[in-house]
Amino acid sequence: MAHDLPQSTVAEIPVTTNGEMDDSMEHHFNMDIKHSLPVGLGLSETQITSHGFDSSTEETIEPGPFQAERRNNPQGSGPVVLAEEPRSTAVEKFELVRKWSLNTYKCTRQIISEKLGRGSRTVDLELEAQIEILRDNKKKYENVLKLAQTLSTQLFQMIQTQRQLGDAFADLSLKSLELHEEFGYNADTQKLLAKNGETLLGAINFFISSVNTLVNKTIEDTLVTVKQYETSRVEYDAYRTDLEELNMGPRDATTLPKIEQSQQLFQAHKEKYDKMRNDVSIKLKFLEENKVKVLHNQLGLFHNAIAAYFAGNQKQLDQTLKQFHVKLKTPGVDAPSWLEEQ
Repeated sequence: MAHDLPQSTVAEIPVTTNGEMDDSMEHHFNMDIKHSLPVGLGLSETQITSHGFDSSTEETIEPGPFQAERRNNPQGSGPVVLAEEPRSTAVEKFELVRKWSLNTYKCTRQIISEKLGRGSRTVDLELEAQIEILRDNKKKYENVLKLAQTLSTQLFQMIQTQRQLGDAFADLSLKSLELHEEFGYNADTQKLLAKNGETLLGAINFFISSVNTLVNKTIEDTLVTVKQYETSRVEYDAYRTDLEELNMGPRDATTLPKIEQSQQLFQAHKEKYDKMRNDVSIKLKFLEENKVKVLHNQLGLFHNAIAAYFAGNQKQLDQTLKQFHVKLKTPGVDAPSWLEEQ
């Protein structure tokens, strides 16, 4: 038996065949909402919150004038922020690349021109001579450092052999009664040589460490500044050449702005060159003072330790290490060679 369903007071909203609301009925639905609002309250003063059927997100339509198009949030939630990278950033990057390319071109042209003998270069004879001496001394110090490292390695190996030989003599002294004394004092001699060798090895390794710091840190740091000075010199000569070429040409409304800009660039690179030249002079001065002080102590240590060792003067060898504040490893522990320390 069929029962009649009660009619609802809610207006029916017809849909199209694909499930979308009819446009004509949507217009009437909006009009009904507008008439149902209190007097004096318009749509521009309200907020309508819509809930999607296929998601748990919410979208809030803020009050304001009606917009024909509305952008959807690709994230599905949160405010939509439309940001564009400032154009000035790209322009600045392009300008930096342009300046770098132009500066590289000018410097390369200046270097090639100097090598071909066509261009002129600024030379500080006194400073250039000091730099050349420094580079030559660095090569010689590196050779001394390499030979000292070889000596340290060979001495370490000799100490190990002497210690093993002393142990062998001591063992034979206990097992050979007829040669007990002969094996005994040979064992004592080898052990004493090994002990003095460890003391000498400590002095040599201290010498190597100090010279290595001087060559590969102090001198190398100065040479880095020298390279920066040489780069600034090339830049200075490159912009100086450009300014000279412009000054030899005609002067008119087109060339005058270029000459003025070239003059400013030349002045900036001249100040940089003068600053780097002053920095190199100061570093060379301090380096020379430091080098003399370090090598004076280290060469004295090296000489006194070697002389005392080969003279068999153990007391003087120990005093030499105390004089130069050289601390050895714990007694009984093999002193590592330079290669092992590396």
